[in-house]
Amino acid sequence: MDVHALGWIALAAIILVMIAVDVVGHVRSPHEPTIREAAWWSLAYVAIAVVFGGVVWALWGAEYGQEYFAGYVTEKALSVDNLFLFVIMIAGFKVPRRYQQEVLLAGIVTALVLRLVFILLGAALIESFSWIFYVFGAWLLWTAISQAREGVETPEEHDGEEYRPSRLVRLVSRVVPVTDGFVGGKVIHRAHGRTMITPMLLCMVAIGTADVMFAVDSIPAIYSLTEEAYLVFAANAFSLLGLRQLYFLIDGLLDRLVYLHYGLAAILGFIGLKLVNHALHTNEVPLINGGEHWDVIPEPSIAVSLGFIVVTIVLTVVASLLSSRPVPTRREAGAESEPTG
Repeated sequence: MDVHALGWIALAAIILVMIAVDVVGHVRSPHEPTIREAAWWSLAYVAIAVVFGGVVWALWGAEYGQEYFAGYVTEKALSVDNLFLFVIMIAGFKVPRRYQQEVLLAGIVTALVLRLVFILLGAALIESFSWIFYVFGAWLLWTAISQAREGVETPEEHDGEEYRPSRLVRLVSRVVPVTDGFVGGKVIHRAHGRTMITPMLLCMVAIGTADVMFAVDSIPAIYSLTEEAYLVFAANAFSLLGLRQLYFLIDGLLDRLVYLHYGLAAILGFIGLKLVNHALHTNEVPLINGGEHWDVIPEPSIAVSLGFIVVTIVLTVVASLLSSRPVPTRREAGAESEPTG
C-alpha cells in the first residue's frame, strides 16, 4: 500500500480537527451529556470512520478497504473492554460527572500518542523479524484464555473490583504535592505559595497510561488483519476518539453485557490462531519444519475474518441483552441511596 505523505497529513488533520471539536464544543463548557447528545456524537464519529474507510476503498482498492474495516471493528470491540476499566478508575478517583468528559478526552489523547509508538514499533518488528507473528499469536491466545476466565466471574466479584493506581501514578503523587480534592476543572492549582497538581491530572495520567496494557493486545490483533501501519493507526485513532461519547452512551449498559468477555475471547482466539497460521506460512525458524514454509491450512481471507468478528460481536451483545435484566444505572443507584428527608 503506497501512501503518499499527503495521506498521512490528511489523516493527522482529521484527527486534530476531531480533538479540537471535542475541546471547543464539549470540554471547555463542562456539562453532563445527555443520552441523546452522546448518541448523536457517537453516530457522528462512527460515520467519520466509515467515510474514511470508503475513501481507502476507493483510492487503494477493496482489499485494503476490507482490511481497514476489519481492523476498525476489532478495535471498536476491544475498546468497549477499556470502558470497564475507565468506569472503575473514574469512580476510584471520584471525578465529578460534569468533568468526566475532560478527563476522558485527555486520557484518550495520551493513549493515542502511546499507541502510535506501539504501532511504529510493531511495524519495525514485522519488517525485520517474521517470527514475531509467533509471539503475537501466542500472546493473543493467552489473552483470549484470560478473557474467558474473566467472563466466569460472578456479578459480585465484578462489582467488588477496586481501582489500584499504577506505579507511575503512585510515584507522581509522592513526588509532586497533590490537592486534597478537586479544584473545579483545574489540573494545576496554586495556593499559599505552593503549586500543586489535582486528582484530575492524576486521573488523566492513569487513564492514558493504563491503555498501554490494552494496546499490547489490540496492536498485535490488528496487525493480523493488516500490516499497513497507516490503516492500523487510522483504525486505532477512530476507535479511541469515539470512546468518550460511547462511555456516556452505554453507561449502565456495561453491566448487562455479561457475555462480552466470551465474545472478546473468541475474537482474540481466532486472531491468535490466524497469526500463528500466518507465521507458519512464512516460517523461517529452523526449529519449525526445518525453516521451510509450512502451509498447514489455508489462511482465511479478510472478508472471512471480518464476517467472523462482526457475527461474534452481534451474537455476544444480543445474547447478553436477552439473558440479563435491566439494572439501575450508577446515577439511579446513587439517587436511590440518598436520604429522602
